[in-house]
Amino acid sequence: MSEPALTDLLHAAVTAVGGTERPGQVAMAEAVAEALEDGSHLLIQAGTGTGKSLGYLVPALAHGERVVVATATLALQRQLVERDLPRTVEALQPQLRRRPEFAMLKGRSNYLCLHRLHEGVPQEEEDGLFDPFEAAAPTSKLGKDLLRLRDWSDETETGDRDDLRPGVSDRAWSQVSVSARECLGASRCAYGAECFAEGARERAKLAEVIVTNHALLAIDAIEGAPVLPGHEVLVVDEAHELVSRVTGVATGELSPGGVNRAVRRVGKLIDEKTADQLQTAAESFERLMELALPGRLETVPEDLGYALMALRDAARSCVTALGNTRDKSVQDEDAVRKQALAAMENVHDVAERIVQGSEYDVIWYERHDRFGASVRVAPLSVSGLLREKLFTDRSVVLTSATLKLGGDFDGVGASLGLAPEGQGGEDQPPWKGLDAGSPFDYRKQAILYVAKHLSQPGRDAARADMLDELSELVEAAGGRTLGLFSSMRAAQAAAEELRGRLDVPILLQGEETLGELIRRFADDPGTCLFGTLSLWQGVDVPGASCQLVVMDRIPFPRPDDPLMSARQKAVEEAGGNGFMAVAASHAALLMAQGSGRLVRAMGDRGVVAVLDPRLERARYGGFLRASMPDFWYTTDRNQVRRSLAAINAAAQQDEQDA
Repeated sequence: MSEPALTDLLHAAVTAVGGTERPGQVAMAEAVAEALEDGSHLLIQAGTGTGKSLGYLVPALAHGERVVVATATLALQRQLVERDLPRTVEALQPQLRRRPEFAMLKGRSNYLCLHRLHEGVPQEEEDGLFDPFEAAAPTSKLGKDLLRLRDWSDETETGDRDDLRPGVSDRAWSQVSVSARECLGASRCAYGAECFAEGARERAKLAEVIVTNHALLAIDAIEGAPVLPGHEVLVVDEAHELVSRVTGVATGELSPGGVNRAVRRVGKLIDEKTADQLQTAAESFERLMELALPGRLETVPEDLGYALMALRDAARSCVTALGNTRDKSVQDEDAVRKQALAAMENVHDVAERIVQGSEYDVIWYERHDRFGASVRVAPLSVSGLLREKLFTDRSVVLTSATLKLGGDFDGVGASLGLAPEGQGGEDQPPWKGLDAGSPFDYRKQAILYVAKHLSQPGRDAARADMLDELSELVEAAGGRTLGLFSSMRAAQAAAEELRGRLDVPILLQGEETLGELIRRFADDPGTCLFGTLSLWQGVDVPGASCQLVVMDRIPFPRPDDPLMSARQKAVEEAGGNGFMAVAASHAALLMAQGSGRLVRAMGDRGVVAVLDPRLERARYGGFLRASMPDFWYTTDRNQVRRSLAAINAAAQQDEQDA
């Protein structure tokens, strides 16, 4: 019997999910099928509305080998596991003559740990959870959350934190979860047979499609010990996020608070001499960090080096001691020891990495208003790591709505360790790029307006002429505005100013949970929502509630960002254009994502307004504009006000008619 045609499979899947077949989706599916057949790599830009998840799922399922799909966001994971995969598998089963299994797999700390829940947490973390006189009655939000988690543990089938609704704080979750390092292991744990994390891993081993996140993909690549089952196909969705997620996983941090928690965890488990050595090293590190000023450390200062060497050596002694002693007075001593060991190993490894001061690492001090100072270390680049670990022994498909920066894929390709398209060599895996386009007619649906008459943004967040312009635009739009700001300070200043000027509701990020703010913004068409980075990528509000997207300035990284500035300098020292490769590419990606918030459906109309004249005047402006959707472009402020007023009037009429 002949194999079913890809177009027939795609049609069945699209019908099953209630979608509409798009030419771009067909082109994407055919390109993915070809890449999987010849074992090559593919970068695909697929605009909003293309239906890219089916564009890769259908050819991957038809191919028949195990595929891992890694996403950046929970929303997309849920869409895949709860909607797209069940319906697609059901629709394709008759033609494929098999029923592919699928499963979700995350890092261990995402699953509730039954041992931690029932046997308790290290003593220093329990303090303050419950009133000692009424152990059953929680006296704080933390205590209430813990009781709710205990009740939930009897109901949940997955133990997955993301299935708990409403959620709980990070602090509460930390009471009932463990990292991979802290885990006793299924064979040594009294709850091993019921373990949620082990259950997820077993389901993944049996599945043909495994849905995971970028972080677990990074851990699988970085740590050497495989956490994902072997697979022949890797699909990275939301691939524009991959480099930053991998960088995050590869970043180490030491803070006085974290070190002191590790010291307390060791507790009674080590001898007095070793404990004193550790306590002295921790106190020296804490005193030093009180004086730390934010910024990059080109070389490790002598005093920091001595403090970290003392901390490293003390941590090593603790690790040795933990392996040699046993304290029968400590209840469930194995679990307490494993958690203390994990904390000490982390202190040792990060201190050792910073002391070594590799030329491939960037080290800096960071200061947080609430948590104080810390010293951090991150890789200068993850491109070599990605090239070596991801693009070997499997076919890789990377897709996103924003992979072409400045009009081509080469910038994103370089960040992944790939040579320019068509120039792969022995150590540079060859790849192809495909722009699957978008079903939207951007030039008819939206306008890109640059306010070229405004003053150029400076370091000061307050720009009177920008606030005047913003106020006039929001008024013309009748609210309906998503304000994307380069800093929280700028967002707060704009919200405060416009609340005093205009009679429209203005929601501000931080005044309520993000999910609640987005819900209110979507439900009330006259409302505005102002905020910073997470809004540039995390808002999907089709329809009349979002008809104006405003960017206050080009979102270049801060000049004092240690990692970005180090990466820019490294490109320049290698003879490249550091500004374009790092700062401009960073801004281009965010502007592409931010402008993508506007047109989310076929009937959407509106304006993306950039209140930064550099997008029109500067030499790099063309590169940034070429990274954004192909909207109709203007710098005519009067034209934009008339257009916004007309779009608002049409929306109001539709709302009245409804």
